[in-house]
Amino acid sequence: MDTVDKKILNILQTRFPLVPEPFDAVGEELGLTGDEVIERVRKLKAGGVIRRIGAVFDSRKLGYASTLCAARVPEEKMRGFVEAVNGYPGVTHNYRRGHAYNVWFTFIAPDAETLERSLDEIRCRTGVEDVISMPAVRTFKINAAFEL
Repeated sequence: MDTVDKKILNILQTRFPLVPEPFDAVGEELGLTGDEVIERVRKLKAGGVIRRIGAVFDSRKLGYASTLCAARVPEEKMRGFVEAVNGYPGVTHNYRRGHAYNVWFTFIAPDAETLERSLDEIRCRTGVEDVISMPAVRTFKINAAFEL
C-alpha cells in the first residue's frame, strides 16, 4: 500500500463523495482517473484491506428493529446454524467467540415482530434453542475511521 492508496482510504472512510461518479471525484482530488481509483480499490479489496464499501444508516430512525444475539451452538450444528443465520438479509455481522455462547450476530428487521419471528425460525430450523436476543437499551456511536 503506497501513499496514494492511503489517501484513497482516508477519503472513502470519512467523506465518500455523494455524486453520480464518486470514484471520478476521488481521482480528481488525487490527480488520478476514476478507473485508476477503482483499480486501486479492487486491489485493496482483494488484499483484504477493504472489507466493504457501503452506507451506514440509523436503522431506528428508519423504523427498523435491531438486536445483538448470542447463541450456544454445539460444534456438530455449527455449519448448519451459521448457514441458516447468514441466509437472512438482516444479519449484518456473524462471528464466533471463545465463550459458552459461541456465535454472536446482529440482526436488523423492519419491526420487532419480524425480528422475533425470524429468531424463532432460526431456532426451529437449526435445533439450537439457546439464542439470546439483546436489543440495545442505550446507543453509543463510535467513529471507526482510521487515519492512514
